[in-house]
Amino acid sequence: MRIAMLTNNYKPFVGGVPISIERLAAGLRMLGHVVYIFAPSYEQEEEEEYVIRYRVHQKRTAGGTMIPKLFDLGIEKRFRELNFDVIHVHHPMMMGYEALYLSRRYGIPLVFTYHTRYEQYLHYLKIYKALQERSDRERNRLLKRLEEELLECGSDRIVPFHNRIFTNACDLVFAPTPMMKDYLIEHGTRVPIAVLPTGLRSECFGPGNGGSVEIRHRYLKERTYLLCTVSRLEKEKNLEFLLRALRELKARGTVSFRLMMIGGGKEEENLKRLAEELGLKEDVVFTGCIPQSEIMEYYRASDLFVFASKSETQGIVLLEAMAAGLPVVAVRASGTSDVVVDGVNGYLTREEEADFADAVSAVLGSSDLRARFQAGACAQAEKYREIHIAGAAEKYYESICFNRRRKTAVAY
Repeated sequence: MRIAMLTNNYKPFVGGVPISIERLAAGLRMLGHVVYIFAPSYEQEEEEEYVIRYRVHQKRTAGGTMIPKLFDLGIEKRFRELNFDVIHVHHPMMMGYEALYLSRRYGIPLVFTYHTRYEQYLHYLKIYKALQERSDRERNRLLKRLEEELLECGSDRIVPFHNRIFTNACDLVFAPTPMMKDYLIEHGTRVPIAVLPTGLRSECFGPGNGGSVEIRHRYLKERTYLLCTVSRLEKEKNLEFLLRALRELKARGTVSFRLMMIGGGKEEENLKRLAEELGLKEDVVFTGCIPQSEIMEYYRASDLFVFASKSETQGIVLLEAMAAGLPVVAVRASGTSDVVVDGVNGYLTREEEADFADAVSAVLGSSDLRARFQAGACAQAEKYREIHIAGAAEKYYESICFNRRRKTAVAY
């Protein structure tokens, strides 16, 4: 098959969607399929044989997503030349509209992956952010309530309505977890929905190249346990809660630890200030972004993976950590709960600082429990090897192509 993947962001942008696309494309190519990725242009992009870069506007969203020039005729020209069998789009807006147009014009099946709880990212829109800031400052109760209702309308009605319209215009929707499939059904998606998580590269498994020893020595120093979290440093990742939970853990004086906070983002300076205010300046290390080629050694250097985000649809970093044999302590939330099995490969907690600190302390305080969770983590990760995920996608693609041909034949 010849597959066109369309996306609003891709390498060198750091995020879960580019990783998911890259791994699915790699797995499909292993199975003999031809996969092209239509991705935005960046100043520091690397040229790749099967990546077609489209033109973008100079401005981008607050979250770093490029804004495509949807009337870039080069997109349709290259698309038409390459004679695709399936379109797989990874966003419902911007390139989602381009994918919908191409699907209808050329009669090609359209697949969409629901990667993100989009309503939790509205703060990246300037008008929404301005209204949120105004509401936070408002002292008049009536006006404040009105502004709060407008904010709730955006997240609870407008975004789900838009996504329902878009998903129902597709031939098939992929959800990364069963919980997200249920969410889509609950919000009105009526077309077939299949669960297709992001796969793990083969490099995620095994002992690695030994770099973890140097990393552990560099960051652990005189402490006993090295913790790790990997995330974009943005508001929706709930990292302020994580720091406050670690303050609670430190105050108990029972566990000597240091946390590697891996990733970059607009909240980095705010988080550094908060860590200092909480007395964690020497306990939290901000490593910045780590290349994908090196990230597994950071997992292998650690004793425990901690995670506070409530906006995940799957949580790729959770599975990467498990592939390295790391137990997990995470806030119970959609996406996360589909990957972390409470009491098997880690603990899920309420969003309460004391609960989170209790869970971390329990795992680090028992070598037997830690060993049991490590075995459970490795077993869970094995289910997500990228070749297995690509094989499942292949079957779904074949099914929708068959259904589209059958419908066309009946129409004639």
